[in-house]
Amino acid sequence: MDERLVEGAAKFGIEISDIQMEQFRLYHERMVEWNEMMNLTRIIEWEHVVGRHFLDSLSVVDALPPEALYSNATLLDVGSGAGLPGVPLKIVFPDLNVTLLEVTQKKALFLEEVVADLGLPGLDVRTGRAEDLARDPDLREAFDTVVARAVAKLNVLVELMAGFCQVGGLVIAQKSSAPDDEIRLASKAIKTMGTKVAEVREIDFAGSGGPRSLVVLRKTRPTPREYPRRAGIPFKRPL
Repeated sequence: MDERLVEGAAKFGIEISDIQMEQFRLYHERMVEWNEMMNLTRIIEWEHVVGRHFLDSLSVVDALPPEALYSNATLLDVGSGAGLPGVPLKIVFPDLNVTLLEVTQKKALFLEEVVADLGLPGLDVRTGRAEDLARDPDLREAFDTVVARAVAKLNVLVELMAGFCQVGGLVIAQKSSAPDDEIRLASKAIKTMGTKVAEVREIDFAGSGGPRSLVVLRKTRPTPREYPRRAGIPFKRPL
């Protein structure tokens, strides 16, 4: 077993089994294979993937209550890309129902292969823009937790994510350290989307490449039906 991954995960209270370690290795193998065909991720060597991708993904648990990870809880990964943080979270919490949302068709095909190879029930892929899928009745305010990693500035992210989160749930944006300016600029969007800042948690772990933060928003009321605005508008005209 890779001690870096095991020890790093243990700091988040996660115990990785031999089977889960094999799943992480299979996942990494698929990353390497697909990265030769497309720009999936610039970080591909195992020793760097462990810290910058896998442990960074697992750090989300630091902001989640236990009930958000077990008993068929639901989590949506917006802009999943290479499957981060959704796939690592699903590997270590197999009872968690995870949906990976990705707009790029080629990346979605990669995710579908990973899902098939891992054979984990309750791991699904949805292809499309968040602005469109957030209006799908099956997805609207349907998730306990909505997460995103390095997708956009917070004032854009909140609009893309909040419509998927049920009232009482959490919207979590993974950011670099000191996101205070982003939070300040996103204050209007945070309020408009029916959320409020619950906490900003600083995360530091071996191989992270530097301090990281989790911006945690609590969904306090339904997101107005007119949000998110039509495709592309949140990026062009952030609130």
